[in-house]
Amino acid sequence: MPIKISMDDALESIWVLKACVLVVLMIGILGNRKLAEGNNEHAGRKLVDHVPGFISIDCGSTYDYLDEDTGISYKSDTGFADTGTNNVVSSEHDSSNTVYGRLLINVRSFPQGTKNCYTLKPEQGKRSNYLIRAFFHYGNYDNKNEVPKFDVYVGVNYWTTVVEPTSRPTMIYVPTSDIIYVCLINTGSGIPFISALELRPLDKSLYPFDSGVLQNGWRYDMGSTTDKVFVRYKSDVYDRLWYSVRTLSNWVPTNTSSAIDMQGSNDSYKPPPEVLRTAVQPPSGYHALRFEDGPSVDALRRYVCFHFAEIAKLTQGMKREFIIDVNGGKYISEPIILDHLKPLSICLNQTFSEGDFSFSINATTGSDLPPILNAFEIYGVISPFYQFNATDSRDVTAIVDIKQTSRISRDDWQGDPCSPNNYSWSGLNCSSDDTPRIISLNLSSSQLTGEIPISLSNLTALLYLDLSYNELTGNIPQFLAQLPNLKTLNLSGNELDDSIPEALIQKSKNGSMILSLEKKQKKEKKQKKELFVVTIVVTSAIVLVLLFFFCARTIYKRKGQVDMTTKSNFKLKSLQYNYSEVVRITNNFKTIIGEGGFGKVYLGILNDETQVAVKLLSPSSKQGYKEFRAEAQLLMIVHHRNLVSLVGYCDDGENKALIYEYMVNGNLQQHLSVTNTNFLNWNQRLQIAVDAAHGLEYLHNGCKPPIIHRDLKTPNILLNENMQAKIADFGLSRAFATENDSHVSTGLAGTLGYLDPESRALGKLNKKSDVYSFGIVLFELITGRPAIMRKREESTHILDWVYPMIESGDIGSIVDSRLHGQFYTNSAWKAVEIAMSCIPSAAIQRPDMSQVLVELKECLALEMANGSSQTMAIEANEIYSMELQSDIAALVR
Repeated sequence: MPIKISMDDALESIWVLKACVLVVLMIGILGNRKLAEGNNEHAGRKLVDHVPGFISIDCGSTYDYLDEDTGISYKSDTGFADTGTNNVVSSEHDSSNTVYGRLLINVRSFPQGTKNCYTLKPEQGKRSNYLIRAFFHYGNYDNKNEVPKFDVYVGVNYWTTVVEPTSRPTMIYVPTSDIIYVCLINTGSGIPFISALELRPLDKSLYPFDSGVLQNGWRYDMGSTTDKVFVRYKSDVYDRLWYSVRTLSNWVPTNTSSAIDMQGSNDSYKPPPEVLRTAVQPPSGYHALRFEDGPSVDALRRYVCFHFAEIAKLTQGMKREFIIDVNGGKYISEPIILDHLKPLSICLNQTFSEGDFSFSINATTGSDLPPILNAFEIYGVISPFYQFNATDSRDVTAIVDIKQTSRISRDDWQGDPCSPNNYSWSGLNCSSDDTPRIISLNLSSSQLTGEIPISLSNLTALLYLDLSYNELTGNIPQFLAQLPNLKTLNLSGNELDDSIPEALIQKSKNGSMILSLEKKQKKEKKQKKELFVVTIVVTSAIVLVLLFFFCARTIYKRKGQVDMTTKSNFKLKSLQYNYSEVVRITNNFKTIIGEGGFGKVYLGILNDETQVAVKLLSPSSKQGYKEFRAEAQLLMIVHHRNLVSLVGYCDDGENKALIYEYMVNGNLQQHLSVTNTNFLNWNQRLQIAVDAAHGLEYLHNGCKPPIIHRDLKTPNILLNENMQAKIADFGLSRAFATENDSHVSTGLAGTLGYLDPESRALGKLNKKSDVYSFGIVLFELITGRPAIMRKREESTHILDWVYPMIESGDIGSIVDSRLHGQFYTNSAWKAVEIAMSCIPSAAIQRPDMSQVLVELKECLALEMANGSSQTMAIEANEIYSMELQSDIAALVR
């Protein structure tokens, strides 16, 4: 029988059904939310920090989570570090079941760059007291089973060196700025890594100490009855770690279950109540607690705190009174009487020697009871801590804003811009004032877009600013003319409007500023025309070279190994001379202008009156046909304004000769010799260094595959009539088999004093071998001394002489005394730093030549900005402009 339902019943049923569906949906939503909170690694949301002021980072983690044991929210690296890669420790090193829990499972490593930093912005800002704690748990995360060694800096100063598989350095620190940088420094002994980083704000009155920073503190919870390894937050409001110690020596533990009166106490140290409810006292019949410790592991001075609470209910008339004696009378306290269940903390505002450390807590003669000790802390002291000063805060704010708004992506733009000196940001130089200021900023070819950043107006100490060859648009701002110290401004190669502020025009006219404004559009047209011509020339040359190599290879395969006199396989007619022409060119070898391992070098004159240098292969030369052919072939296919050009060659029977452009001013070694009265000034030396760096950088990075020179030294750097430097002597040069090769295996070659020690030991050469040699050349330019200094029968390497000078910090003793101080101190130190960066024993620690070139250009710009005369600065600026154009041409080749 059909069931009849009224319209009202139907509507009511629909509403009931909707309500049921809604309830089910709500239950599902609430259930999912609860699941997300319980398993927050999949929640995909940012947790709020449950503890105001705490910064807690699980380094290497990809999500935020709440630690159930402490109630502290840990965050991923996002927003704290811009670089690095996330890793997980291997399963056999998983520490999730230890006291640290999941904190040591993840690792963030930093394989790129020398300095990688975490940026912390505590709510309390500068001049506040903070506990900073880092965790490093290697855990064989990279499957190399080799624990790296690296340095850690806080702010601009050294904190600690990580060498152990697991370590937990701590620091109590008062920053001078609102931002705290924690930086890991790659020292060449492995890739830096970190497991966790924590910052805890402390009361400003805690741990008073004015002349250093406290680090690696150990806190002992004496007489502990807990099974925990340590007590921390929530018991300790500052999240200090108190290690549970039942007893030391023959001390007797004691405890109480009574509550400690924390509210009625004015003790701002606030040791955890459970720590204060336990204590130790001397055994029966003794009246003193004695603690002795040897020298600290880090040979640091000690800082100590004592924490007391009377936990025994003393009967009427009974008294417990004692004094504290540290290091045998170096500190003796007044008699101390404790109040029942009220804490008393005593931190001594002094330090104790880095040798043996001891203290005793002695009952006074009027005491009825022995002394007690509930807890104590010992810290090492980094003193003096402030080896470097932070960059001026206005400059930091400005350069960070420029980095963010202009989206500048440079790996080393982390931490403090200027300090420490060895790890300052690339592209900028700083003053050596007590508070460093940014005085030079090179952002050339940095892909900047939009308008010129207004934050530049706050870099008021700038002497030199290079914004060339970017995509900048809009007006040239008036504030550039208002920078009070700006001497050089390069805006070339952008798309800026034609209007130039009148103040900039006037500064350019009166000589107070060097202004470069070459338009990008004009340059592009010129480059397109040059590129078309160069393309035709290069294409023709490539065809000829390929034909030459094809023919040479065919003949070699056909004839096999033949005598040197028949090895004339690389003939390029336009460059080839017969022996009789060589005799005529040199006027029967009349004028000798040099001599090397290859043979004598003669002055020659071609039919068009062009002077040339003719290098004749000597029959007794240790270098033979192999080197002769290598040099000729290489110079036929590589061309750069800082490499000596090959004019021609002679391969006529046993007579072999190479004909070069004539370098009228000889070689660099001659100009640096003490016998040369016309010595080079500082500007000339820097320009020669830049020229040589250009040539070497082209061989390494502009040639495909790269070429190693193998014998870079001052005699092989020649100077033309304009004192432009060019690298010569490629007889020992080697090309990589492919562009991606890291090294070539070859016999030992080069010159004593310039040889890379690592390559000499391993028999493997790479581009960094040339970098080492270049570093020696730089030191010769700086000091005016040869690579090997000989005195009677003794020989001293230039590095052995210069190291002590650098340590002494006297730049006047390092730079060639013949200059009589005529140089800018900052540029001299910059040159020394560049040279030092080139000569570490391990090749991996040396920079690429492209980086060396950038640094040297900045060094030259620094000298120009402080130049002794306007003429010199203008000439140097013209040279710099020519370099940029030449670089583009070299790149096309």
